Amino acid sequence: LGLPSGLLWATCNVGATSPEEYGDYFAWGETSTKETYDYDNCPTYGLSISQLQSLGYIDSEGNLTSQYDAATANWGGLWRMPTDAEMQELIDKCIWTWWIAQNGVKGYKVTGPNGNSIFLPAAGYRSGSSLSSAGSYGYYWSSTPYESDSDYTYILYFYSDNIYLSYSGFRNLGESVRPVLE
Repeated sequence: LGLPSGLLWATCNVGATSPEEYGDYFAWGETSTKETYDYDNCPTYGLSISQLQSLGYIDSEGNLTSQYDAATANWGGLWRMPTDAEMQELIDKCIWTWWIAQNGVKGYKVTGPNGNSIFLPAAGYRSGSSLSSAGSYGYYWSSTPYESDSDYTYILYFYSDNIYLSYSGFRNLGESVRPVLE
């Protein structure tokens, strides 16, 4: 995309084989999918920053360690989940266009400073055993927990009229992961 950081964004979500596919859904700090996404089956839900660090979920910089990173666990190599700052760079430095792909999937075409683009489908999220908001909203995990609350993590959140970095991502929900590479 030609971002100032030099960060490379993957062309599709973890679990997808094309940009237009939603891919898999993960609870934050988990590396595999599951049947239900609830508070009681999410090991990171309700943990403070210090608890996440002491249990090895996050490093000294406050981001997921590779052991608990869905991108690293599923794609290997140096692929990882983006930090909150890297998501903010994507928002600030790219042109975002609400788009309907050839297969009818809605989402954002994100065009970088160099003219290259990626597509982020509005894949919704999973709560309990249900898929919600698919086709209308996108929820993408960062590797960074929200520093002031033990239930939230920073997410890239969007719908047709707005894109922003939010801290409202309950860790127990199943959300999309778009890997990055340095």
